[in-house]
Amino acid sequence: MPRTDASAAGVEIEFETFGDVDDPTLLLVSGLGAQMVSWDPELCEAFVDRGFHVIRFDNRDVGLSTKVDVPHDFDLMSAILAGFAGQTPEVPYLVADMASDAMSVLDAVGVDRAHVMGASMGGMIAQQIAIDHTDRVVSLTSIMSTTGDPDVGVPDPSVASTLLEPTPPEREAAIERSIEVSRLIGSPDHFELDRVRRRHELSYDRCFYPRGTGHQLAAVVASGSRSDALRQLDVPALVIHGDRDPLVTPSGGERTAEVLQGSELLVLEGMGHDLPTYFWAPIVEQVTTLAARTASGV
Repeated sequence: MPRTDASAAGVEIEFETFGDVDDPTLLLVSGLGAQMVSWDPELCEAFVDRGFHVIRFDNRDVGLSTKVDVPHDFDLMSAILAGFAGQTPEVPYLVADMASDAMSVLDAVGVDRAHVMGASMGGMIAQQIAIDHTDRVVSLTSIMSTTGDPDVGVPDPSVASTLLEPTPPEREAAIERSIEVSRLIGSPDHFELDRVRRRHELSYDRCFYPRGTGHQLAAVVASGSRSDALRQLDVPALVIHGDRDPLVTPSGGERTAEVLQGSELLVLEGMGHDLPTYFWAPIVEQVTTLAARTASGV
């Protein structure tokens, strides 16, 4: 797969494309610790079938993209606690840096403007792309994400403690642990064990690097609220959230839709913090409708 050129910070981003580059581009942004394979190829092809050129990529610190050089004495927990306390901790990078990485992918493909869709932390990055690189965003879709405001989207206590447990390094144990977490936060009536297992096996075999997930989490916490900046945007937007999401609870999506002027909020009944095939059809339909509306100028 191709990679971007190294940025000024020395970061190279691994990416993959689907469809015809002459079609409108849909840039898919992955969530915390998630590699680009979290965007299922069948879902990517479903968007291609609706007329999109699709790009998925590994964020920095996961998959085959650059692992950022961070001092071994970096105290992740102290940085996270400081961020939750309203302070601005010293962290390896911010969500804005990850947004810039995404723009380097568009540059590498030769795409000036794209429809941008992100899930979870990917939704936060997508929001930041719209803030920092507005002229390159045709539309914004934020899925199961939040604005960075501390009073919304807070994880349900029933999942918080489990998520803080470390992932074992051994392949089978790590995969089983990842499946356990996916089941815990996922859509309770639509969990697809075989599909989830295949994704976690592929992710482990591509690159097992849990330290990078911690760096990304620090970036999220230190980046703070985007609400004020989102209120200034005039970008066609869609916000999608599941009513059963225990990780980024629905208030996060509600706040996102509230601050994005003119946005639509699609609440999917029974969806947790995942994208099982059961929900693909309405998501593809709504994103396609949003894109068509931007093309017609409505």
